[in-house]
Amino acid sequence: MKAAILKGMAVLGMAALALGANAAFANAQSLLERADQGEPIRIGFANEIPFAYPGEDGSPKGFVNVFTIAVLNKMGYENIEPVQTEWGGLIPGLNANRFDIVTGGMNILASRCENIAFSEPIATVGDGFIVAPGNPKGISNYESLAKSGAIMVTGAGYSNVEQAKAAGVPESNIMQVPGPTEILAAVRAGRADAGAGTYFTMKQLADSSGGAVEVTDPNAMPESSLNWAGIGFRKSDQDFLDKFNAAMKEYIGSEEMLAAVAEYGYGEASLPGDRTTEWVCANR
Repeated sequence: MKAAILKGMAVLGMAALALGANAAFANAQSLLERADQGEPIRIGFANEIPFAYPGEDGSPKGFVNVFTIAVLNKMGYENIEPVQTEWGGLIPGLNANRFDIVTGGMNILASRCENIAFSEPIATVGDGFIVAPGNPKGISNYESLAKSGAIMVTGAGYSNVEQAKAAGVPESNIMQVPGPTEILAAVRAGRADAGAGTYFTMKQLADSSGGAVEVTDPNAMPESSLNWAGIGFRKSDQDFLDKFNAAMKEYIGSEEMLAAVAEYGYGEASLPGDRTTEWVCANR
């Protein structure tokens, strides 16, 4: 009996080792290999209207999701799985293999380029503020924030934090919250004088606030605050990214693409122009 038990344990141990080996093999496969085998491509995003957010049924909405899914479809991939997370979890989640692509509407920044690989730019993104009606503190750009001593609220990990600090806004005057909902709540409650984010997002918050806040003029922002958004990939998936960029080149700016993203406020003025990811990584 003892020998039989030991034999059974040995068989179970061998099975466990086999399962572990299979799991390790799956993890070692690249995104391109897994996608070509029909496995789901997992897209990760936060709740960032109008860039990327979950619909009421959990389906991926927003112009970055719509854009990315269209490009993946043109590459021949239709098995796509949405994964929602907090904004601050996007880059860590990508590198921890919790999803395969970041579609959150992320600005390409030098600090981010150190950790992940970006597609070529998909949009030009300017900054904006939401403020109380009438803009009582006269906030128009980061320099006016610094001079007025105003409290700015923005999302944790947003590029606006770096912009504000560069303009002289002390860290003690920068409030960081999870995302847009909390930014709006802080300004409405008077806990912050200005909410900062992309103009896309800040305008959407102002439009949805029923007049509780207004959005500032994005043209008052310095050129240095202009950013370019891209799609994020693991650096180890460069082969897939190369294919994605090739398919994207044929799609971006087309009538088909502009019609697909129009409902989210993306128009011809939002196209990225001739800036490359290499340039943006070196200059932002």
